[in-house]
Amino acid sequence: MIEMKTYTLKAMIDNTIAKFPNRPALSMVDERPMTYAQMDELIKQVQTMLHDHGIQNGDKVAILSQNMPNWGVAYMAITNMGAVVVPILVDFHVNEILQIIRHSSSKAVFVSEAQYDKVGYSDLDPFPLMFNLDTLREIEANLSKDKLADYIRERKAAFKRMRAKAMDAIGISYKSPEENDLAAIIYTSGTTGSSKGVMLSHKNLVKDAWLTLHIQPVDENDRLISVLPLSHTYECTIGFLIPMMTGACVYYLDKPPTARILVPAMQKIKPTMILTVPLIIEKIFKLQVYPQLTRNLLMRELYKLPVIHNALHKIAGKKLMKTFGGALHFFGIGGALLSHDVERFLYEAGFPYAIGYGLTETSPLIAGSGPSVVKFRSTGVVLPELDVRIDNPDPKTGVGEIQVKGPTVMMGYYKDKERTQQAFTKDGYFKTGDLGVLTKKNYLYIKGRIKNVIIGANGDNIYAEEVEAKLNEAETVLESMIYESGGHIVARVYLNYEILDKAHNIGKMGNIQTQKFIEKHLLELRTHLNANVSSFAKVHKIIEQKEPFEKTPTQKIKRFLYQ
Repeated sequence: MIEMKTYTLKAMIDNTIAKFPNRPALSMVDERPMTYAQMDELIKQVQTMLHDHGIQNGDKVAILSQNMPNWGVAYMAITNMGAVVVPILVDFHVNEILQIIRHSSSKAVFVSEAQYDKVGYSDLDPFPLMFNLDTLREIEANLSKDKLADYIRERKAAFKRMRAKAMDAIGISYKSPEENDLAAIIYTSGTTGSSKGVMLSHKNLVKDAWLTLHIQPVDENDRLISVLPLSHTYECTIGFLIPMMTGACVYYLDKPPTARILVPAMQKIKPTMILTVPLIIEKIFKLQVYPQLTRNLLMRELYKLPVIHNALHKIAGKKLMKTFGGALHFFGIGGALLSHDVERFLYEAGFPYAIGYGLTETSPLIAGSGPSVVKFRSTGVVLPELDVRIDNPDPKTGVGEIQVKGPTVMMGYYKDKERTQQAFTKDGYFKTGDLGVLTKKNYLYIKGRIKNVIIGANGDNIYAEEVEAKLNEAETVLESMIYESGGHIVARVYLNYEILDKAHNIGKMGNIQTQKFIEKHLLELRTHLNANVSSFAKVHKIIEQKEPFEKTPTQKIKRFLYQ
């Protein structure tokens, strides 16, 4: 186990660079990895550049880019010099990106060439310094509008004068960050449409990474392929900081992680670890695995027999392992509830999956486990040093709000004292807003979000996510959402037309005939669902969702758009 004397990002990466200077650190899939020694050189170069442009301790510096090795270099350079990193999800709307830069008071932005247009020609005032993340160099003024060029040039000069004056006055260089210093402000993209700036200290982030290693070891021989955005805490802490703490290597894709891009990459890299979200593995199961298991009438009938069912899952699991490169020992799933049927497949197949639970506000992991100790439908055990309690549990079910206290809990919401106060109990526990059950052996079971709970006519709690998981078991349902409307429980479903066409040839039907078939099929789905849920959770109506649901970067449905 790695020993940490100081829980800062600088102490963490310095320790790894000293131990593994020649080991590969970061790389694009088709490129030669940079070593930790080379990463160290780049970090120092970027720090010098930032110093020369007047960036000081506590200054905010944003990163707006798709995943790439230089994202990690910039992240470490910013935080190691005592400045504050503001990672921005590229999936945010342009207006939201600009608002984050304004709200965070970011003095500089590292932006990739692919994302430059979102900020390069904006009306931000004051306009931040701009650095090209692809080259790790300042963006020349002539890339901006003529009127802006003089302003940017003058701003650079002002920063340099200010820095020189300040250094002369205090006579010292920039100090190394301390554990409780602010390291990052991460703007959440939740399902409610309300974005908040979560303040995380050096200790929050490094401690969460270190505690996670207690439940899932990682070492310098591990190889990760990154498929989730680095600007999200889940990928940043678990998929970036942990490898940087242990000397592992992370590979990035230059295109979205579709099967056509991801499969060849996995065959080449043979990753030992991958982090993903439920929707990705659910789609793999429904679009690739399940059709093979039930490809004809005989297979469909045999699949219903438990003995055959389990045997087929084991065979399919071995094939899936080969698809992922054959070396996988950890397939982490987080960000939302995993559907029952997909987890059952992974569990019975002996696939090395593990489920984790956490929030941006908790850096993020609260609970998780390694594949060898997974408990079906549980999100794993609470991390060491965290105090988790279930507030006001239901006397019958034990379900209550998950609340947590510990060294990984955020400092608060940036420039928002009121929301910060509302997020904590009087005795200092962070209110997650999630409902769950905690067993005597410290295993946590998630039931759903408090705000998604529907109160039935008799006062019963209906957990939308659980009903959705049941509905998603239907082979023709790719995604679903449950909500209350006019006193009734309503479902929206995005159907799998490929499966429908194979089974019923709907592609050869006319528009009216197809519409009637879909209406009949939705009734059948409702009948089947209602026969498998509690009487108070029965769905009144199912509506077809014509297009995929709009989602957050971690593939959770933006519910506020549909309710």
